[in-house]
Amino acid sequence: MKIRRPWAYGAAALLAIGGIGLLAACVSKGTRKAGNKQVPEPSKAVDLDRYLGHWHEFARYENRFERGCEAVTANYAKREDGLISVINGCHQGEMNGPYRTAEGRAKIVPGSNGTKLKVSFFGPFYVGDYWILDHADDYSWSIVGEPTGRYLWILTRDAKPGGELRRMLLERTRALGYDVTLLRETQHR
Repeated sequence: MKIRRPWAYGAAALLAIGGIGLLAACVSKGTRKAGNKQVPEPSKAVDLDRYLGHWHEFARYENRFERGCEAVTANYAKREDGLISVINGCHQGEMNGPYRTAEGRAKIVPGSNGTKLKVSFFGPFYVGDYWILDHADDYSWSIVGEPTGRYLWILTRDAKPGGELRRMLLERTRALGYDVTLLRETQHR
């Protein structure tokens, strides 16, 4: 007599679906060009209280979750549970397109002097790496990356930084080893 275990079929199906999803993620990661093959470790400590607040995205490496976004902003705030609230927003498609937001949370990686965070936008898993690679002493700009070199964001406190600041940010980004020709400048009103 054969004993049937319906739960085993369900578990097997979930494993198969998860395996396919993981394979698809690996294939898509492998085909996307890294803009920096040797991402440097962040070297400048971050005072989180000064880093928190409202930021505008000056430029980024294009990515699937921001495709078509303009007027991109990021807001960081302390939460009562010790984590950091992350609210990213943008106008989809064009400057007058629909406004959308993504809310998440982040935690500081121990021993990183506030330069590395783990970010979660979905559920309890902290899978996103957020490395503050460089920043102004007055926290008026920052350059943010992650270990693979495929993602990069340049953030400023002003929506439209002046020409001299723009040139300096591109030069600092280049000095960190990033291919600045891959940057997509974000439009703001």
